[in-house]
Amino acid sequence: MDQRPIGVFDSGMGGLTALRELRQILPGEELIYFGDTGRVPYGGRGRETILRYARQDVSFLRSFDLKAVVVACGTVSANALTELKAENDLPIFGVVGPAAWAAVEATRNRRVGLIGTAASIRSGAYEREMEAIDPGVAVVSLACPLFVPLVENGRFRPGDPVAELVAREYLTPLKEAGVDTLVLGCTHYPLLAEVIGAIMGPGVTLIDSGAACADYAGAWLRERDLLARRDVGACRYFVSDSTQDFARLASIFLGQPVTDPVERVEIEQY
Repeated sequence: MDQRPIGVFDSGMGGLTALRELRQILPGEELIYFGDTGRVPYGGRGRETILRYARQDVSFLRSFDLKAVVVACGTVSANALTELKAENDLPIFGVVGPAAWAAVEATRNRRVGLIGTAASIRSGAYEREMEAIDPGVAVVSLACPLFVPLVENGRFRPGDPVAELVAREYLTPLKEAGVDTLVLGCTHYPLLAEVIGAIMGPGVTLIDSGAACADYAGAWLRERDLLARRDVGACRYFVSDSTQDFARLASIFLGQPVTDPVERVEIEQY
């Protein structure tokens, strides 16, 4: 048993998709979420900048006495997870490995599509993970840099003409490539799942990288008897920009009103 909270962070709102899964599978856990909304998106940044931001994010979360950190950001997981694990003495879970395993297990024709930020695709991290699991799996990768700002601005619902136009433009090459599984390699993308699914068709399985990571982290903690023993855990939210905007959009991501505290952090101090 370990009553300490779990820290979760992302460049903005996207990590809330992983947080939502954690709340469902581990209802007794206390969760501390940091969204770097003042510097979103990370996906167009260089690797050194991503690493600096990630170190600050973890440093802030470690101001609390945590038992684990979930890196609910595909860009950070693809570009900085190795360094974060080496520099910290607590479990740190990223989205890349769990999503890669889920994709390899789901594919039937061994043709997997991958969409993510420019930095995630450039890193090649998802491809390396899938190749290590099954060298025969062909991965077709595509950067979708407009998806994060669309989601952060609430433009992700079916019927939204901008979201549908951008998604169709991005996804047509993947559909033509015949992939039967598509990794949503950024935790913002599950909010676009209905739009993406409608374009790709019912024969394509979508892999939610944040949910895969949450499932893996939960299983890891459970196997080691590190779960908290309480009925319902609290959740605290921290952001680096407007708390008002966060609470409004976070309610959409989580599927319920945000009633827990939301506080602003000067992240550059960390």
